[in-house]
Amino acid sequence: MQQPAMLYGTAWKGARTTALVVHAVLAGFRDIDTACQPKHYRQELVGQAIEQLKTHHGISRHQLWIQTKFISLDGQDLSQPLPYDKDAPLAQKVRQSFETSLKQLGTDYIDSLIMHSPMRTREETRAVWTEFEALVKSGKVREIGISNIYDLDLFDWCFETFEIKPSSMSVDLAVRPSAESENLTSSSRSPSQNRFVEEHLNFCAPILERLTQRVKDGQPMVRLQTFWTLTGNPEILRQLSPLQVFTFPESKTGLKTSAQALYFLLMTARRWPKGMIVPLTGTTSEQHMKDDMEVMRAVEARSVGDGWKGEKKEMEDARALVEKYIWTNSFTNA
Repeated sequence: MQQPAMLYGTAWKGARTTALVVHAVLAGFRDIDTACQPKHYRQELVGQAIEQLKTHHGISRHQLWIQTKFISLDGQDLSQPLPYDKDAPLAQKVRQSFETSLKQLGTDYIDSLIMHSPMRTREETRAVWTEFEALVKSGKVREIGISNIYDLDLFDWCFETFEIKPSSMSVDLAVRPSAESENLTSSSRSPSQNRFVEEHLNFCAPILERLTQRVKDGQPMVRLQTFWTLTGNPEILRQLSPLQVFTFPESKTGLKTSAQALYFLLMTARRWPKGMIVPLTGTTSEQHMKDDMEVMRAVEARSVGDGWKGEKKEMEDARALVEKYIWTNSFTNA
């Protein structure tokens, strides 16, 4: 399978999970994100969608790229059935969670297995990763990654310590809590909200610098999967105008919404390698699914042809706004 350029996320879909995954795949998505976490995901309903796609639409499991996650007890709802024995040794929890995922998804392999967050200690984090590495070596998992690292020392330790390096990382791209209004100032935020903002201001640019440098040093590219890309960033969406004035010669595609513009500009930014930013979208709108596919076609058109020589000033301004926002996490309110 080709590496994903955009993921369809299945968190918080509840009983609608099967139908929404089917709609997403029929719209053009082939890359699906789920997790072994009953309180937020219905992984078994993703499995039902995979079966329906094969039976009714001729889309086989091998045409899909499936990502799931191991989540520790800290991220589970102990009042619900757990995907593993809560009293089992940590390594066994990882194995039991993985077997639960295989059973619920109706597959004998996983394309990508993610550690949802670092464990409480580096020793425990290393123990989980060792089990992940064993699953890769067994052929049951194609690649492994880690999510929710917002500590640069821990990031560096992971790449120095792990035998099999992460193929992907998942990060929250919201530098402001999504519940805030556009004009909420730092003085009116709570201390916990300010800490949230500060952590992300101090993380996004350094992590992109590190990942970009790895590519320059000849190391395999680590894809940065971004979540809360739209809902966490109302201000940048407000400042971006839809790019419908631009057409892309190879596909005759236009971008009609600010959301499409943000996705496109992230995925084609010049500061980091092509394909490094992989947005995760969890839309429940069939129209937005189609819009996302328009972005994918625009990105593909951007990667072939003549490189869009002479981009119009409006496009250059929008590109500069987004790259400054992600690189420095700062922008001037319009």
